Amino acid sequence: MTTVIRNADVVVAWDASEQQHIYLTDADVAFDGGALTFVGRGYTGPADETIEGRGLMVMPGLVNIHSHPSSEPMNKGLLDEIGSPGLYNSSLYEYMPIFRADAEAVPHCVRVALSELLLSGVTTVADLSMAHPGWLDLLAESGLRVCIAPMFKSARWYTKNGHVVEYEWDEAAGEKAMAEALTLIDRAEQHESGRLFGMVVPAQIDTCAPGLLKESSQEAKMRGLSWQIHAAQSVVEFHEITRRHGLTPIGWLDSMDLLNDRAIIGHGIFLDDHPTTPWHTRTDLQRLAETGTTVAHCPTVFARRGITLKHLGRYKRTGVNVGLGTDTYPHNMLDEMRLAAYLARTQATDPRSLTTTELFEAATIGGAKALGRDDIGRLAPGCRADFVVINATHPMMRPGRDPVRSLIYAAGDRALKDVYVDGQQVVRDGKLLTMDYEQAAAHLHEAQKRILDKAPSQDWAHRPVEKISPPTFRWS
Repeated sequence: MTTVIRNADVVVAWDASEQQHIYLTDADVAFDGGALTFVGRGYTGPADETIEGRGLMVMPGLVNIHSHPSSEPMNKGLLDEIGSPGLYNSSLYEYMPIFRADAEAVPHCVRVALSELLLSGVTTVADLSMAHPGWLDLLAESGLRVCIAPMFKSARWYTKNGHVVEYEWDEAAGEKAMAEALTLIDRAEQHESGRLFGMVVPAQIDTCAPGLLKESSQEAKMRGLSWQIHAAQSVVEFHEITRRHGLTPIGWLDSMDLLNDRAIIGHGIFLDDHPTTPWHTRTDLQRLAETGTTVAHCPTVFARRGITLKHLGRYKRTGVNVGLGTDTYPHNMLDEMRLAAYLARTQATDPRSLTTTELFEAATIGGAKALGRDDIGRLAPGCRADFVVINATHPMMRPGRDPVRSLIYAAGDRALKDVYVDGQQVVRDGKLLTMDYEQAAAHLHEAQKRILDKAPSQDWAHRPVEKISPPTFRWS
């Protein structure tokens, strides 16, 4: 069955000869069987269903290469303003473990996160989670295209005092978890939805033994999969790796030949020339560029704690491939894009340091490249029919001289009308068709109360939640 969107005001189409997105006016988009069959003007082929495109902009679905749907929605209202002062303001070690979602809450977390992703134009997401019951079917239910990325590790981190991070090692457990993750990836790629694929993810550079890192990279190469790791994400981690190995996190990965064009560094902030972690070398950024390694940039979660990449435009100018992710709530990709642009420019003190062209590329083809896909993140015949329809006449899209800028810097998700994944409509007129977002959010609200009751017992100092995360105003 062929569906045609006719005479769209604007289509953000792919120019294969120039290898870039272009604006195409008064254009048609046809798709059949989950694939695009025509992108251009004057479509004359079959049309079983026709959609009037006047007043609409059609653009490629956004590609999110780093997200944690099974945990992050639980942290709303808790981690917005806190970081450990004795651990360089990171919340990773002292606070995040206190508020982990329990098994009952996880499905609600996932539904909330995936709903927000779809409603902000994401059609492909990498889900970096610990395996949980019903995971694959839950992802398939959403209608999204999902890169399942079950994390595994050799150690867990913890703190007994809020200023020293310690590690509890169990390398055998890490090997077992990797084997289970690879089995889960195999199951995902055989799932009846046809929209699930995999990525190999040793969780963090400081919680994985060298053998696990090397073996996981070899498995990824053998299977033709991408490989991602959290690295250069905190000052604590930077100092831990330099203490252990005498090399920066990026330098240590490179010394083991783990950087390549299918490797993704989750965050990649603290390089050897970052002002917070000056080192005696100045080679990390160039290493990333020369090896073709991707950086998954997720600005919101770090900006909350006064931390940021220095700076996105510099990474792009050096030749580093960059993709975007929503590491934290809200899982709103358009909001993440806007913040990425503003932080890049303020850090560079230069409004020309990052263009909207580069930003949009990071959110589409940059992410697709990192995942090893040339059939998503662009609108061209033969690509998957993953696209977003924007109401180009929405008041916040006007004036409409440059509609992608208007979308990112003004309208955001308010102008989003429809979303299609694999040719199936999953959002219609701004309403999600696949999951009950409101119900999931209501369940999550109740689940958080249960998590808060347990939080003091999970804290090293057994502090009440009101002391760990004071409310904006005193409850009376």
